[in-house]
Amino acid sequence: MTIHGAVIIEQGVTFAIVSVKPSVTQYTQRAIAFRNQLTPFFPNMPIILMSQDAQGNPKYYGRKDIVDFLKSIQLRQIPWKEYHIY
Repeated sequence: MTIHGAVIIEQGVTFAIVSVKPSVTQYTQRAIAFRNQLTPFFPNMPIILMSQDAQGNPKYYGRKDIVDFLKSIQLRQIPWKEYHIY
C-alpha cells in the first residue's frame, strides 16, 4: 500500500500526518481503525489523519494541539512524500 504523509517535528513534538479519503475522517470508528493500522509504521508518535473536501479544504482528525497547529499552516508547507507500507 502507498500512502501520502509526512513526519514533522514541531516544538519538540514528532508526529505523522497521513492523507486519507473523506470517508475515513467522517466516521470516528474508521479513523481510529485506520490510525491503528498505521501505528507500526509510525511508532511512538501521534498520527493525524487529513482529508480534503470538494473545495480542497483540509479536515484533520487526531490530537487537538497538533490539529490546531496544522490548521494554522498551508497544506503546501507540509513536506509530503510517499510511504510504501506492507
